[in-house]
Amino acid sequence: VLVWVTLLRSMNQTLQGRISHQVHHRPKRGWIWNQFFVLEEHMGPDAQYVGKLHSNSDKGDGSVRYILSGEGAGTIFIIDEVTGDIHATKSLDRERKTHYVLHAQALDRNTEEALEPKSEFIIKVQDINDNAPKFPDGPFVASVPEMSEVGTSVLQVTATDADDPTYGNSARIVYSILQGQPYFSVDPKTGIIRTALANMDREAREHYTVVIQAKDMAGQVGGLSGSTTINITLTDVNDNPPKFPQKNYQLYVPESAQVGKPVGKIKANDEDLGVNADIRYSIIISEGANMFSISADRDTREGIISLKKPLNFERKKTYTLNIEGVNTHVDPRFSYLGSFKDTATLKITVGDVDEAPVFSMDYYIMDVYENSPSGTEVGAVTARDPDSRNSHVRYFLDRKEEGINYFRVDEYSGVIYTTLPLDREDMPWHNITVMASEVGRYPDNPSLLSHVPVTVQVLDVNDNPPEIATDEEVIVCESSRPGQVIQTVTAVDKDDFANGQRFSFASPSQLPVNPNFTLKDNEDSTASIIARRRRFNHLTQELYELPIVVWDGGEPSLSGTSTLTLRVCPCQRHGRIRMCQGEAFLSSAGLSTGALIAILLCIVILLAIVVLFITLRRSKKEPLIISEEDIRENVVTYDDEGGGEEDTEAFDIIALRNPAAAEELKFRRDIRPEGRKHCGPPRIHRSPSVELDEVDVHQFIKQKLVEADMDTSVPPYDSLQTYAYEGQGSPTGSISPLDSPGTHSEQDFNYLDNWGPQFQKLAELYGDPESDVTT
Repeated sequence: VLVWVTLLRSMNQTLQGRISHQVHHRPKRGWIWNQFFVLEEHMGPDAQYVGKLHSNSDKGDGSVRYILSGEGAGTIFIIDEVTGDIHATKSLDRERKTHYVLHAQALDRNTEEALEPKSEFIIKVQDINDNAPKFPDGPFVASVPEMSEVGTSVLQVTATDADDPTYGNSARIVYSILQGQPYFSVDPKTGIIRTALANMDREAREHYTVVIQAKDMAGQVGGLSGSTTINITLTDVNDNPPKFPQKNYQLYVPESAQVGKPVGKIKANDEDLGVNADIRYSIIISEGANMFSISADRDTREGIISLKKPLNFERKKTYTLNIEGVNTHVDPRFSYLGSFKDTATLKITVGDVDEAPVFSMDYYIMDVYENSPSGTEVGAVTARDPDSRNSHVRYFLDRKEEGINYFRVDEYSGVIYTTLPLDREDMPWHNITVMASEVGRYPDNPSLLSHVPVTVQVLDVNDNPPEIATDEEVIVCESSRPGQVIQTVTAVDKDDFANGQRFSFASPSQLPVNPNFTLKDNEDSTASIIARRRRFNHLTQELYELPIVVWDGGEPSLSGTSTLTLRVCPCQRHGRIRMCQGEAFLSSAGLSTGALIAILLCIVILLAIVVLFITLRRSKKEPLIISEEDIRENVVTYDDEGGGEEDTEAFDIIALRNPAAAEELKFRRDIRPEGRKHCGPPRIHRSPSVELDEVDVHQFIKQKLVEADMDTSVPPYDSLQTYAYEGQGSPTGSISPLDSPGTHSEQDFNYLDNWGPQFQKLAELYGDPESDVTT
């Protein structure tokens, strides 16, 4: 059994070196577990003894060797291999490391065999009071309202101690106040700072410095201590009413003072701060409350006195105002201190000044008819001198205004006259400024000059003939029919008609009747242009001119003649809207004239190249048709559109109607039979004659198919077999348009209008001739 020897040490340094042995026995094992203690901060010259290891196998003859391993083994802790004594060679700090884990083992010195299994033990560092309390968050800043009650909490401070709080009183802290009495106190256990004096007044003293001490060892002698500083500020409360420095004030205000402008100021003092010092000023029961107003300046807290109405020295020379200043934020806790307001008296003296003339009106509105001769009277303005001497007034116009001077004013009477004839259509309103001054004052004293705006309305007379409202061309579609409305036109007149403009329309009476178009007055100040004939062709004539005479409804009535240009265009229909194709193309393309010419030139060159290429190919091509009398349809190339269905010179119509006549020519025309040798059946097979009234299309085609299959003279490739016979005797009749009667169909062909401009001509041929389309 291995014996652990533990050294028990007390805090007293005199007890160091005394060893307390604790021996524990466990069955079936040679090691007895225990832990050692070592004091921190050992400052002696020799290594500090920790404890002793002993094994029951050790006979004292030195045959047992003790080995130590683990944390600090060999550096901090050393062991005597023979005796098993453990020493600490360095000074330890519990605040850095509280314990060390090591392993011990006993070996046979001769054989190096383990006499006991390796065992683990702990060396704990014993704490001593070597750390003073600290305030990690200090210094502190705090505030408390002034006039607070005793015991009001201000702030809680907390100190920390790095020593072991579980061992002794090394970390037990007690708080005390070193500076700040008798105003504040501190709780020794919690560190809460409270007010200790009642009714502390911020206006008397605002800032306080408090020093708090924290001491360990429960405050006993020999304990370590630390301190911190708390800067405490008393915050303001509304405990002071506003007060005027004096009870009576005087103010001089000239009668020329502007309305709405400040004329003076007054201030009540308040020792409080912020919102607690805000003051509302008012004029109470005073004769001058209707003439003056007062408001508070937020920055300076002064009462600003302003003028509400113009002053007149001749009417009233003095005013007395009773002004009151009241705090806007009153704390009911301090209502016992009295009312938070004060009053003062302000006497205002009105000063006499020389004033400018005053017009009888703030502005004038006059009127005059246009085209009136120069010198026509428009109206008059009047002004008077408000001073007691009532001086004479002189009038004149403000010549700084730009433009032509259409008016003048009589300098003595204030009557305004025209200098030029006025035109309402050019300028319906005129704005002028008339100035007035006392005789002999202007321009010596421009401040004694008054102004008044005058607006002159020019009244209308009927002096302008009407005219057609549009200058654009009128589009006429080629498909227009008699009676169709081409366009509705209106008129405009520069004159002003009080009851609305009324216009009448007609064609010129001195001109002959227009065979193409007529004009209809709709009697609602509009007129309709109506086509008089059926068809128009822009290739024959593209432009037409239509003169129109318009009368207005004025007194006297005036008339004017306007000429409209009508352009004929092929139109395409989009519902009820029609658009000139040429204009639509140009407007949508958005191309200039030069660009269009270049594009057309390129198109002409490409067409020339294509025609030349086709011509060269035709000159080199050998025809396959040998005989001109072939019953099949000939392929003929035309350089023009041809004559349509009436052109029968390209092929033999008889062969289509009489298939029996074609039986005489059964040779193939797409090969040369003369240059071939044949064996077997003959080349030509003749079919029996068939009567026309007994042959139908199916039998005819079947017969031709059998002949083609049996003919050995055919080339070794597929060829086109053309059968022009349509058959005879079908109950539905022939589907060929040849010789068909020209009867009109009852089918509705209006859907052709939606097929685009390529089918426009076809739509016009099959369209309803009675339909009326309005442009």
